[in-house]
Amino acid sequence: MTPPPPPFDLRGHRVVVAGGSRGIGRAIALAFAAAGASVSVCARGAAALADTRDAIAARGVAAHAQSCDLADAEAIAAYIGDAARALGGIDVLVNNASGYGFRDGRDEDWSANFQVDLMAAVRASRAAIAHLQASAHPCILHTSSISAFHPNVRTAAYAALKAALVQYTRSQALALAPQRIRVNAIAPGSIEFPDGLWDRLKREQPDLYAATLSKIPFGRFGTPEEVANAAVFLASPWAGWITGQTLIVDGGQLLNG
Repeated sequence: MTPPPPPFDLRGHRVVVAGGSRGIGRAIALAFAAAGASVSVCARGAAALADTRDAIAARGVAAHAQSCDLADAEAIAAYIGDAARALGGIDVLVNNASGYGFRDGRDEDWSANFQVDLMAAVRASRAAIAHLQASAHPCILHTSSISAFHPNVRTAAYAALKAALVQYTRSQALALAPQRIRVNAIAPGSIEFPDGLWDRLKREQPDLYAATLSKIPFGRFGTPEEVANAAVFLASPWAGWITGQTLIVDGGQLLNG
C-alpha cells in the first residue's frame, strides 16, 4: 500500500529511532524523514543500517545511523549521545526494538524480551532525557503490541514484556508531564513485510498464518507504513494534548481476541 502524503510538517524536529533498520522501525524513520525531520537510527545489522541511512538522506534531511546492541546498557547510552550530537539534539525518541523471545521455555527468551523490549526503552529514555528537556516539543514513543492485551500461550514472554511496556508508558507519562514531555505507545497488530516474522510464517507455518489472517476483520495483514503514520501523528502538534496512551493499530484484529 502506498502511504498518503505526509500531512504534518516536522521540519526542525530531530528524531531518534532505536531499532530502526527494517520493518516497522525503518518505516517510522522514513515517515519522519518524509515529514521533514532529521533522523537517526540504530540496530545491529550494518548493511540494513547503511541502506536505511541512505534512504533517509534521500528525503533531503540529515541522516545518522549507528550500530548498537539494544540489550547493552552502555551501548545505548553511547548511541543516544552520538545521535544527539549528530542531529544537534533530540525532540522525539522512538523505542522500537524487540528481543522476540518466542520459545518461552528458556530463561534466555524471557531475558531477551526483558532486556530489549522493556529495559532498552527505559535506558534509552534515561539517556535522552536531558536532550528532551531542552526541546520545544519533546516526545517519547514506545512500540508495544496487541499481544499486551490478551493471553498468549505461544509468545508468553513477548506478551508479558509488551504489557509491561504499556504500563511503563503510563507511569513515565505521569512522571514526565511536569517537564512537558509527552509519552505514548503504539500497539501494532500482525504486520507483514518482506523477510519479517509473518512473511516467514507464511512459508514455515501456513496454518498459523491463515488462522491469524482469519482474525483480522479487514482480511489482510497490516503494513509497517500504517504503523509509521500513527507514530508521526503522535509526535506531531496535532497530538499535543495526548500523553500516557497506547494507540492500537491493528485493523480490528484485537476485536476478535
